[in-house]
Amino acid sequence: MGEWRARLLVIPMTFVGALVLTVMPLPEELAPWRPEWLAMTVLYWTLALPRQVGVGTAWFLGLLLDVTQGALLGQHALGLAVIAWISLRLHQRVRFFPVWQQAVTVGALLAVHLMLVLWVYGITGMAPGTWLYWAPLASSVLLWPLVFVTLRGIRRRWCLGAS
Repeated sequence: MGEWRARLLVIPMTFVGALVLTVMPLPEELAPWRPEWLAMTVLYWTLALPRQVGVGTAWFLGLLLDVTQGALLGQHALGLAVIAWISLRLHQRVRFFPVWQQAVTVGALLAVHLMLVLWVYGITGMAPGTWLYWAPLASSVLLWPLVFVTLRGIRRRWCLGAS
């Protein structure tokens, strides 16, 4: 019974871990380079287990991210829901790519997410005035192989129906 409960909680716990990494304080020099932990976790699970994690999950997590970061409610939710939808449409192809090709695809999806968030910033008159807005894209692409291997290991150990 204990293992069954753990299997139910493993995916939500990875999202909690991603949220913690997202709000964890970083030194001032590293803060602009903070990877898009939650977006990468959403992308991993939509690619790996598309029947269990979808657009609704991404929307809810985006709302949580908005609340934790004090952003306009729905800003990150929109971005995460859109990339989850695209990921669900592409999952049968992308999941069989080598990790480096997945990193490129994830980078493109993260760029869409960041563009949507930037669009909302622009509409509200709070657009960042520096190229460092895009720094999380670079750090996320570089860290994708580590995120992929870590979450794949978790999925293989704990999730039913995982291949």
